[in-house]
Amino acid sequence: MARLAAGNSFQSVAEDFIEVKFVGGQKAAATIEKARWYLSHLTDPIGGRPVSEIEPAELMVVLKKIEKAGKRETAVRTRAFASRVFRHGVAMSLCKSDPAALLGDALMSPIVTHRAAILEPRKLGALLRAIDDYGGSESVKIAMQLLPHVFVRPGELRLAKWKEIDWDEKIWRIPAERTKLRRPHSVPLSVQSLALFNELRRHTGWMDWMFPGERSHLKPMCENAINTAFRRMGFDRETVTAHGFRATASTLLNESGKWHPDAIERALAHGHSNAVRGAYARGQHWDERVQMSQ
Repeated sequence: MARLAAGNSFQSVAEDFIEVKFVGGQKAAATIEKARWYLSHLTDPIGGRPVSEIEPAELMVVLKKIEKAGKRETAVRTRAFASRVFRHGVAMSLCKSDPAALLGDALMSPIVTHRAAILEPRKLGALLRAIDDYGGSESVKIAMQLLPHVFVRPGELRLAKWKEIDWDEKIWRIPAERTKLRRPHSVPLSVQSLALFNELRRHTGWMDWMFPGERSHLKPMCENAINTAFRRMGFDRETVTAHGFRATASTLLNESGKWHPDAIERALAHGHSNAVRGAYARGQHWDERVQMSQ
């Protein structure tokens, strides 16, 4: 009976859901990691409970605790994740309804904020000099130095592996499963980028991950490592974030008037609202992107 209950627990159903829909669906590694993070908020309070016995009020207590901690968006997204788990349980005949579906209107809406980014050249210069003087972890320092050169999402950088670098062609090839749009993204590497990667290789080149974790080289760098470094340097979250470098690149490159907007969009791995234009632009602007990167 205990074994049966374990198999019907919220935790086991959630893990099966992640395995089927996320891992089996070849979602990006960052997306899978985020799903497991949402599950971590539910594991202790309801993870061991039979999925068929969990009541809306029971789940609401968990979500309200997250909300009261000031994490409104986390509460909303955790509820949405739980709802998908319950629907997975319904499909597997392990429960008859989705109690999370009844709670959407009971949570506060997240406060929408844009990720902080520096958009003025002089202030950006001051930040870059501060990064060069950073006295903490060498790999975190190099990660910060690389962000303004490669324009990638922070998750794509911290989960990078050495096998993705083509040293001869001077290209970093990010596989589809790690990108937001689920398609491969190639990054032309400037002289400065190559120098930084070569410096990083002295520290972590013998490992699988380019940016291994501080506690174990078998895991990638912590998701908050770069932003934590910015805070230690005296830059608050309203001034700069790791993701904000993409807004910095987009703004300054567009304002320069030197580059085709599509080349900038391709460098940022953005999609196109116009499917025909997107299909055409997919193979274009590489030479321009190489020049722009340099």
